Parts: sequence; structure tokens; C-alpha cells
Amino acid sequence: MNPSRDQPAAPPRLASSPAPMARRTWRRRRGLVAAVLAVPALAAALLAAQADMITLGAEAYLYGYPLLIVDASRDRITALAAPANVLHRMRQFPDAGFKEVVRPNVDTLYTSAFIDTARGPCLFEMPANAERYEVMPFMDAWTNVFATLGTRTEGTGGGRYWLVGPGVAPPPDDGLPVMRSPTRWAWLIGRTQTNGSGDYETVHRLQDGLRLRCDGAQRGAAAPEEPWPAGPATPREAVDSLATREFFRRLAALMLDNPPAAADAPLLRRLEGTGFKPGHAPDWGLLDLWSLSLGRAIADHRVAQALASTQGLRNGWSTPPQAIGDYGTDYPTRAAVAMVGLGANLPQDAVYMSARLDAQGQALQGSRRYRLHFAPQELPPVKAFWSITAYGADEFLIANPQQRYALGDRDPLVRNADGSLDLWVQAEQPAAERRPNWLPVQAGQPFQLVARLYWPRHTALSGAWQMPALERLD
Repeated sequence: MNPSRDQPAAPPRLASSPAPMARRTWRRRRGLVAAVLAVPALAAALLAAQADMITLGAEAYLYGYPLLIVDASRDRITALAAPANVLHRMRQFPDAGFKEVVRPNVDTLYTSAFIDTARGPCLFEMPANAERYEVMPFMDAWTNVFATLGTRTEGTGGGRYWLVGPGVAPPPDDGLPVMRSPTRWAWLIGRTQTNGSGDYETVHRLQDGLRLRCDGAQRGAAAPEEPWPAGPATPREAVDSLATREFFRRLAALMLDNPPAAADAPLLRRLEGTGFKPGHAPDWGLLDLWSLSLGRAIADHRVAQALASTQGLRNGWSTPPQAIGDYGTDYPTRAAVAMVGLGANLPQDAVYMSARLDAQGQALQGSRRYRLHFAPQELPPVKAFWSITAYGADEFLIANPQQRYALGDRDPLVRNADGSLDLWVQAEQPAAERRPNWLPVQAGQPFQLVARLYWPRHTALSGAWQMPALERLD
């Protein structure tokens, strides 16, 4: 093709056409195009230059998150439930209207306390208890369980124990065991097996036998507690609402009385390179603060992805890692548990498995019917007891006329002739012979199940035993 014939003829140049002006206009436009094209390159260069700070922001955010959410929980609980160093005894199960803590259980009644070890040694007393399984874990301000009392570890004879904070000499030797909290604040989240609402009287008596006495005077080494903003409804919302500068300022302040573990030294050295250390958060410039904020956002996104992932599921069920409650330097797992399961036990005391998918890999939906079938001799292997609880998409209990939120081995379940067990999970009421084994959900709403195994046997801890898949019936 001859371009000279196929291209339209150029219009004649008018005498008034300003050729120099056209050239200047093109230069300006070319400069604008070059500037626009340079934006991604500049952004890439900026990200590359700040890559270390962004990465450090993500790591430091996940590292510090548990300390902040524990402190926000302390602020809320000591204001609404019981002051520091005073036991708070829950006297009844939550119902579908309870929205304080996600995934509440209807297996145990709680006895809890935030304990300020800066006020001196505390004496914790447990009465003899051969009637109900109980577990009394003490968690430090970083959410690591540093001591566990109860049926598994101490038997049924009860006992008396000293609790001492960091850098504080224990009381004169009186032969009592000493528990040392690595941090100023320790959080007792005790649980006593409760076999339905008809069991309250027995469990209340056992709870009343628990005692906490902290007689020491304030030692003056601890900083006063800093209040949290009153607006956010939950501790998690309080932490999530903090600006990045305020997040790290609070973290630095809390680290004075709640010192990091020795294993945290490598991360702390990197943070010190930015001027951050316990008791001091630097006045970062805008670029560094932007980088830390971007790292924080990336970390939140990755945690959300990990929690939503279906990788590693077995029969549609997920099992928490063995590091639960004793995290070491596994900061991402520690942060994720603090976000969605604050106060988790050691696996040896309780294992929680959750299911969001059926045997076909489809999301659980209240408009369908499901069967959970346990073969003979394949019920959850426990030394204490087990339960399965249904939760809505919001992770709270599902309202139903029967007010039945869970099923377990303390319920009058009906076995099949061969010794197997079927649980029926559906919204509509099943036939009469299936009703004892019916776990109600809500029609048209997604849901999830959580299986709790208290004092699990080795086969559950090792993964040799697995929960069966949920069979969809329609």
C-alpha cells in the first residue's frame, strides 16, 4: 500500500498557524506524559527504598498486637466486671444475645481475674475437686500461658500457690509452689466443667472455693494504667482504631512493665535501629510513618487471608497449630489467635477444631441438612469431655426456640445399633427419633461448627484422629 495515496491529504497550513506555539504545546504535553509514566516508577522506587521499614512495620505490628489487646481487655474488664486482683465468677452460660466475645462456649463457667503482680505476691487457692474437670491457666500480657493448674496438671486434691511478678522476690519459703509471671500483668481465665444449666449449683459451689489474695502494697515500680478511648465497643475495635503512631506509642509504654522475652532480641534490635525501644517510640517522619502504616495494613490482610484459607483442612475441619498458648517467636500465629480467639488454652488442656465446609468443599448453609457421623470407637478422644457448638457467620451463638447451642457427650445422645453416632445439623426440626441428636442452625444463613476437646488424648494432639466430614443430605 502506498501511504502517499491512502492517507488523507494534510490540510493546508493557514498563515496564522503558530508552528512555534504548537511545538511548545507538544513539549509541554510530552513532559506531562513523561511525568505520568514516571509515577509507577517513582512509586516502585519509593517502595524499594522503604521496603525494610514496611517489612519491619508488619512484623512489629504483629509482634505488639497481643500486648495491646490484652491491655485493652484489662481496661474494659476491670471497669465492668471486677477490679484488678479480684476474682470474677461467671454464674451462667451466654445465650444468643451475648455479643461480648466471639465463639463463647456453653461447656464451662469462667472464673477470671486480671492480676497486677506489681502490688506484691498473690496467693491463689484451689479447693479439692473430684466432681468436675477444671483448668486454671495463667496467661502473661503477651498471651503466653506460663502456668496451668487444674485436673490435668494437679489432680483433684487442690492446693495453694504463690504468684510473683518479674523481678520480685518470692515470699519467704513456706513450702508452697511459686508461679512466676514474666510480665506485670497476669490474666487468669479459669474454666470449670458445667453439665448444663441444671449443674449451676454444683459449679457455683466449686467456684466459690477458689480464692485469690494479694496483700502486698504497691511497690512503685509500675507505671499507672493508661485508659483506653471509651468509644469502641470491643477491645479488638479499640486496638484496630488506633492510629499507627499511637499504636507504637502504647506498645513502647506497655513494654516497660511487661518486658519482652529474651527470644525477642533480634526483632527488638531491628526496631532500635529506628529509635524504638521500651518506653520510647520515636517521632517518626511522614515517610517512615507511612511505611509502618503500610506494613500494618499488609499484616492485617495476610492474617485475614490465612484465617479464610482452606489449605490444610482435613475433612473440612481446621485444627490450630501446636504453638497455641506457647508461641515462642511465632508472632503471626500469636497475633491471629489474639484477634479471633484471645485467651486460648494450651492444646494439652483443650483443642478447638472448626468447620466451615462440608464433605464436598461447599460452605455450610442453614438452608441445607447435614449429618455428622462418628463410626464406632471414633468419637472424639478425650479424658474429660467434648462438645460441638454452632455459630453464625458473625461467630456468635445462633438463636433458636430450643435454646440449644451445642451437643456433646454430657447430653443424652442416642447411639445407633452398631455403636456409631449421628448428629443432625439443620434448621427445621427433624423426626422425633432424631431430636436428641439435633443441633439447630438458622435457615438461609451460613454457619460454622466448633468442636471442643477438653483434655484431649494423644491421638487428637498428634493428628492421628480427625473429625469426620459433614455429609450434606440435600
